[in-house]
Parts: sequence; C-alpha cells; structure tokens
Amino acid sequence: MKVILLQDVRGKGKKGQMLEVSDGYARNYMLPRKIAVEATPDAINTMKMNDKATQDRIAREKAEAMEVSRKLRGMTLTVTAKGGGAGRLFGSVTNQEIADALAQEAGIKLDKRKIVIADPIKNVGTYTVTCKLGYEITAPLTVKIVEG
Repeated sequence: MKVILLQDVRGKGKKGQMLEVSDGYARNYMLPRKIAVEATPDAINTMKMNDKATQDRIAREKAEAMEVSRKLRGMTLTVTAKGGGAGRLFGSVTNQEIADALAQEAGIKLDKRKIVIADPIKNVGTYTVTCKLGYEITAPLTVKIVEG
C-alpha cells in the first residue's frame, strides 16, 4: 500500500515522503496513529503543492539572505562601549551589542547567535565579524568600536 508520511518515521522515511509499505503495517499501525495517510490522487496532489510551496519559501529566504549579505559587506557599523582609557574597554563587546547596534543603525534584525566573533573584542578599533545568514551564506561585517 502506498502511503504519504505525516511525520518522520525512523527507518522508513521523512515527513511528506511517499513510500510503499505492507497493507497490515499501514492499516494497523500507521493510519490509526496518524503517522501516514493513504496515497490517494487527492493526497498526492496536496503533497506536490506543499513541496512546491516549500521550494518557493526556501528560494525567497535565500534571496533575502543574499540581499542582507550585500548590505552587510559594504557597511561599517559603529558600536559605542564603556572604556577605561588608553584604548581598553571595560569587559568586551558581545554579539548582542553588535546585533542591537545593527538593528538600530541599519534596521537589519539579526539574531545574536548568527554573529560570530573570532576573538573577544576588548580594545577600541576596527574588527571584522562574520554573520551567518542561513543556507550556507555568510557575510563579513566591519565593526568600529569607539569609546563612549
């Protein structure tokens, strides 16, 4: 019997996948537990429409990530941090501070977990951090730290 999985099944397949299973397994286990539905022409059509919608969403998100990447590459972000004189800072500049400054100055909302700082920023100066935008798209961001 052909079924379409409604959720991931270990050893069988992923959600949305159509596969052939034995009649007893489908009738007695998968269908009553709502793990799968029978692959009727209507269900197959719905599955194809969902696949197309998912592909469209992924393409749109990729395009948005590329646009944000272009904006970040040519941008120098200024972050003000408390300093103790002689170019040293109290503490260090964090991902959250960079994300807040990015949202405030450029209007780009980026989760702090997507900003990667190679070494702790403890001095005044210019640094380059990496922004992971998803779909294996990364962008370097120049951050200028000023004492405030």
